[in-house]
Amino acid sequence: MPEKKADIIAQLQKDILLLQGLKPTLNSAAVDVGLGPIKNAFPNHSFPTGAVHEFISTAAEDAAATTGFISGLTGCLMAGGGICLWVSTSRTIFPPALMSFGITPDQVIFVDLQRDKDALWAIEEALKCEGLAAVIGEIRELSFTNSRRLQLAVEQSRVTGFIHRHQPRSVGTTTCVSRWKITPLQSEAIDHMPGVGFPRWNVELQKIRHGQPGRWQVEWSAGRFQPVRKVAPVLPQQPIRKIG
Repeated sequence: MPEKKADIIAQLQKDILLLQGLKPTLNSAAVDVGLGPIKNAFPNHSFPTGAVHEFISTAAEDAAATTGFISGLTGCLMAGGGICLWVSTSRTIFPPALMSFGITPDQVIFVDLQRDKDALWAIEEALKCEGLAAVIGEIRELSFTNSRRLQLAVEQSRVTGFIHRHQPRSVGTTTCVSRWKITPLQSEAIDHMPGVGFPRWNVELQKIRHGQPGRWQVEWSAGRFQPVRKVAPVLPQQPIRKIG
């Protein structure tokens, strides 16, 4: 009897998620590969695709870490192939570096614009294209109204969107399904050899619709996210000095 009651509750939860617009993923196996303990924070323990995810960064090093983490997620989404559109008003990504996350540069279409207004239009139109695996938008500001327009677009196309906001003037309410803050962690030398180890991040899931926010320390190795077994220190942030 308890098992039957638990099954009924689980089915009701799935029905409620469907009524609230959170549809089941079409390729959950590919999306969940490598997410490790983070996936337990999501509804149905599956990364929400066909939704818009928001990332906030304040310092330059945080922005770089966020870009790396988003690239890892995008690589999971594109594991079976596909094209990604990357819209930015101040692109700093080094395309060949994407290969570390399983993405070849020819799988990404870069769109560089000068104004957030134009970038938002391009992001919205891209999110309407069902043939894209993902859309990444690097903008500063995102209003509730604009986020609603993006969410309406993905509800029809089922494309996954990542919005990276670097140094926003204000962080208000949006309709994005999640909000993340990624900061860098000190990497560990590989087999005690000199050089830089695998990228590591402190991952803070500040908001997740129908899920459980949390914090994790993960690294990217062997083509997937791995939990950091030994707690790594957070890298100190140094003020950026202007020269000249």
